[in-house]
Amino acid sequence: MNYLAHAYLSFHQPDILAGNMISDFVKGKKKFDYSLGIQQGIELHRIIDTFTDGHMVTKEAKEVFRPHYRLYAGAFVDVLYDHFLATDDHFFTNDTLKQFAEETYALLNPYQPVFPEYFARMFPYMKEQNWLYHYHTLKGVENSLHGVVRRSAYLTESATAFALFKEHYNELKFQYQQFFPELHAIVKEWFSNKEAITTNE
Repeated sequence: MNYLAHAYLSFHQPDILAGNMISDFVKGKKKFDYSLGIQQGIELHRIIDTFTDGHMVTKEAKEVFRPHYRLYAGAFVDVLYDHFLATDDHFFTNDTLKQFAEETYALLNPYQPVFPEYFARMFPYMKEQNWLYHYHTLKGVENSLHGVVRRSAYLTESATAFALFKEHYNELKFQYQQFFPELHAIVKEWFSNKEAITTNE
């Protein structure tokens, strides 16, 4: 999953949200430089990614992009899953998505001093360009796919990925609909178990 899903699946818990959002930029034992709550967010991020990458429908979705983008197919699917979440009326309307994005940036602001360098450089652009909100638009998807290419070492274009996204839109949306409720339930269970452990301590 990409940034919107990781933010949403943090369920408004600030430390969890911060860890969830920075996890990709925290390598190895660097995790232990952070508070326990942020460490839990990093752990949750990795649980989400492992479940997503291992799910059969995600593997099917990657095949749409693999002939053109090989190992980067998964990165494109992550962006598209965020689009389908942003447009999923079980979770968001246009207004609630906008409100959620603003609340997420506000929750993350106090953590800027501990952001890893790359995320610290990226966060102001995320806020200014309102990435979380614009996942719901086709233009936002196009920009996000281009962002994958810009951050990659070997890719040179995203136009093919955007064309494939539009061509296979209904198929990819159906795959998201099959998988996301399962992920949502797993994360809810993770939070319940964490709260049970905290209560018993």
